[in-house]
Parts: sequence; C-alpha cells; structure tokens
Amino acid sequence: MMHGMPSPRILFSSAAFFARPLAQTFHLLAETGYEGAEVMVTKDPASQDPALMRALASEHGLTIGAIHAPCLLLTRRVWGTDPIGKVERAIEVASDAEIPLVVVHPPYRWQRSFSRWLEESLPDRMRSAGVTVAVENMFPVRVGGREMTFHADQDLEELEGLPDLVLDTSHAAVAEHDLVEVRRRFDGRIRHVHLSDNAGKGWDSHLPPGEGVLPLGAFLDDLSSSDYTGAITLEVDLRRQLTDPAALQAIMVSMRETVERRLAEPVRRREAG
Repeated sequence: MMHGMPSPRILFSSAAFFARPLAQTFHLLAETGYEGAEVMVTKDPASQDPALMRALASEHGLTIGAIHAPCLLLTRRVWGTDPIGKVERAIEVASDAEIPLVVVHPPYRWQRSFSRWLEESLPDRMRSAGVTVAVENMFPVRVGGREMTFHADQDLEELEGLPDLVLDTSHAAVAEHDLVEVRRRFDGRIRHVHLSDNAGKGWDSHLPPGEGVLPLGAFLDDLSSSDYTGAITLEVDLRRQLTDPAALQAIMVSMRETVERRLAEPVRRREAG
C-alpha cells in the first residue's frame, strides 16, 4: 500500500434490517455514525429505485457504496426469476444511482447459461455501464450428514477464473478457508469485503465481530496493509437486538468503532515509519 493511503471505507448492510423500510435503516445508520451503506435489494420499493435510494442517502448524509442483487431465497421473485435479468437490472439501478459496485452470488451448478454469461458477456456490460459486478464466495451445505456444493466456482481453484470477487468472511469460515490466505491468494481481484464473525459450528452465522471464533483482527491488519482499495461492509445478523433499541444502537456503534480502530492501526504504523 502506498504511504499515506487511507484505510478502507466502512459500510453497513441493510440486510440486517431485511423487513424494515430502507428509510428507517438509513436513519439508524446516520444516527450511529456510519457514513455509507450497502443496500440489499428486497421487496421494499426504495431498495429497487435509484432515485429513491439517492434521495434517501442524501437526506441522511450517506453514500451507497454497493447494492446486493436479489439472490436470496427470500428475494427469489424480486426482478423476476432469471438470474441474468436480475444482474442486468441491478447494473441499471447501480448505474442510475451512481453506485460503483453490484454484489452477486455465483451461479448454481445447473445454471450453465448464467455461468457462460458471467464469463462471456458481463465484462463488456460492466465496461459500458461503468459498474463493477463482483461475485461472492459461498460455501458447501451439509444435507443429511453429507456435504453438498450447490454453487459453482466455490473451490479456490474455480475462483481463480473470476476477475472480480467479494470476500465474505463468514462464508469462508464455513468452507474452512483461512481468511488471510484467501485474501493474499486473490490479492488484486477482491473488490469488496463482507465482514462478520462466525460461530465455528459449520453454518453461516454472520455474527457481529468479536462474537465468534474468526481472527478478524489479523485479517483486517493484513487487508489494510495491502493494496486493497475497496470498501468493507459489516454484514451481520442482529435479530437478537432488533427488539431492543438501546442494545441495537450500542452494538451498531461498537462494531463501527472497533473496526475503525483496527483499520487505523496499520495506517498509523506506516505514517510513523
């Protein structure tokens, strides 16, 4: 990393407030000191409309650093069921709202036409739109005691073929990958990071940092000492705090301050040297 380069920007994912209106989420983010958001596209019209998103962000003094295309089971019918159509729509919305990055899930193994489109058509589409579409690492699923991989491109060797990646720390934990090793292996191709902890019990728990077993401090040290220029999104499960406004505010502030402090340490060391 060049001397004096700032630490990565911190965003917060609206996925933690899936059932709440985006306006309410943005209000909470501004109230707890966040400057940026990643918007999960849901059934909420504000999460699908570039003009509404920009207006809400401006009203609350936020920037939108990324949108997450509707790839989840709960959003399977948002913007239709065709995965290519979903990504195309996400690119259009991001371009219109001046959002630089779209997060997508990799194709399922049976979605061969989607996989070909990602490889053959997406690069030109990204260039024409001025938007980066980055594919998120996923993980095997255990069904009846057997480990099954539904998504393509989830072995590290398969990820080698993708030029733009999102590194999700909880997903990497479920796949039993070392965070620092994965980051270094794909250095230069990681465009975005989803940061959360993991319980270490084989499922995708998305815990707030510090509540699981992952060495997130060492990972953040390594990331901020590298040439990484993307953002870091806190993508966490806050269901335990959602019914307690005081606890919710406290953990939102605590997560932001903890990550900010950790990211600043390598910067301070470089400037002192």
